[in-house]
Amino acid sequence: MELPAYPKTECGSAQLLRATEQEDERAAKLLLEQQNIDPSVADTKYGQTALFWAVEHGHGGVVKLLLQRDDIDPNTSDTEYGQTPLERAALLGHDGIVKLLLGREDINLNIRGAKSHWTPLGWAARAGHERVVQLLLQREDLNPDTVDPKHGLQPLHWAVQKGHEGVVRLLLDRADIDPNTPDPKCGGTPLYWAAQLGHEGVVKLLLERDDISPDTADTQYNLTPLWRAAENGHEGIVKLLLERDDINPNTTETECGRTPLSWAAEQGLEGVVKLLLERDDINPNTLDTAYRLTPLLWAAERGHEGVVKLLLEHRDLDPEIRGPTGLTALEVAVFLKHAGIVQILSQPKPSIRPGHPAPKLSEPHPFLDFCIEGAGFLGGYFCVLILVAFPIGIVLIGIHFSRWGPL
Repeated sequence: MELPAYPKTECGSAQLLRATEQEDERAAKLLLEQQNIDPSVADTKYGQTALFWAVEHGHGGVVKLLLQRDDIDPNTSDTEYGQTPLERAALLGHDGIVKLLLGREDINLNIRGAKSHWTPLGWAARAGHERVVQLLLQREDLNPDTVDPKHGLQPLHWAVQKGHEGVVRLLLDRADIDPNTPDPKCGGTPLYWAAQLGHEGVVKLLLERDDISPDTADTQYNLTPLWRAAENGHEGIVKLLLERDDINPNTTETECGRTPLSWAAEQGLEGVVKLLLERDDINPNTLDTAYRLTPLLWAAERGHEGVVKLLLEHRDLDPEIRGPTGLTALEVAVFLKHAGIVQILSQPKPSIRPGHPAPKLSEPHPFLDFCIEGAGFLGGYFCVLILVAFPIGIVLIGIHFSRWGPL
């Protein structure tokens, strides 16, 4: 049987490379029977062997032929990507070829690419190739928790950040994988990243691990998974986290000293606020350290009526706390002309004592109506001044009477 006349490629010389590129198994088999054929020859442009080319193009039949040769090194990296054939097959999701490569006893499962320094498992996990990950995890000599030196992330980190639930499930089935490994940049755990990115299914899988630490904060701003989920409005994840007793809903971040409730109230995230307020250990009156505002003051300032209503329903809420300007939430709403919030805050808070019905809500005060609708910009200042000065004046008169008698 005669060989087809293959011209030399622009990359080098071997007819074997051409046969491999064109998935010509017949020609490749005939060429490999020739004594003067070196199957490890690489093209001069990309440094890729016939095996690498066959893997790149998914030519399983040619890969099988090449792997039958004892003089084939399956761990040779190319010069363009710095990857071995196994790394390339894992990245591209060629599970059939991965299985063929794993059949070689001399294959290196934990080899790192010369440029990326990722392992085959790292590539497959990041790309979401479940079948490839499954094949790799079946090998006892695999290290499933290897961290890539460039990003400092383990395969689990990559699968979590990309939202690959199937891969995450496979990885978490391994007892030798640590689900709490922090990333080196900000100290975020896999759960932290899943909560921030809104991957609810991944969060659920992580929380099923008995050794998960669900309240571990990052090292940059002391943000917990709950904080990140609340910040981004991921209600489903907030609910999953708050169902656990080992979650602290009052954790403050280090930059401004704000709680998840404070942030959700400012942003008007009613669903998140409602979930947080259902926790018995929530503190609705926490003042942040940067602005000295409570969640209610934030909601009143931003004009979030729904959030204000939710906060007022909480038994421990104190609506009389004053911010750094000396104003209560009601006075802030008056000054900023948030009519709806003024109406809500000017009504008496319902009784929470058993057996005592809530009082009927009163109509808005005429003076408040004037402050909101009739007063101009300077009038708003005047109204706030009256609201603040009047109680102070009463206190001063009381002090005078107690010390020096009538005026």
